[in-house]
Amino acid sequence: MRCPFCRADNDRVIDSRASQDSFSIRRRRECLGCKRRYTTYERVEELDIKIVKKDNVREPFHPEKIKRGLSLACWKRPISEAQIEAIVAAVESEIYSQYEGEVESRLIGEMVMQHLHAIDQVAYVRFASVYREFKDVRDFVDELQPMLQKYAPSVPKPSS
Repeated sequence: MRCPFCRADNDRVIDSRASQDSFSIRRRRECLGCKRRYTTYERVEELDIKIVKKDNVREPFHPEKIKRGLSLACWKRPISEAQIEAIVAAVESEIYSQYEGEVESRLIGEMVMQHLHAIDQVAYVRFASVYREFKDVRDFVDELQPMLQKYAPSVPKPSS
């Protein structure tokens, strides 16, 4: 590893630990030439996964897009940045463990919604409204119906 300051190729690792996302190793290094310290990250070379969009266009997988969509859905909701990061990491992990080469965008959206549903129902409906391209209020009602039935208090049937 070349020192970013003096360009010497002689350093030692002072500290190594897993980074916050658990997908990389953070290393603190000290240059033996100029004695300055710097940080490097080591990641496993990931597979080149392509996302197959609805119109069959293929594009590289970018977890940042998932995070952006989640951030919009979770805006002004009691959901922390750490929870959003955890969903992104979980979905990314699922994608790399279950798919090679290509994955349909539809499946990624379903994974995100599954994780979001467990955390916040309002954010879930917001995400679903964009992801499933709701056209009118009927689409919202259709999406909410199963949740309403699940959480509605059971009303005893009147006796005859």
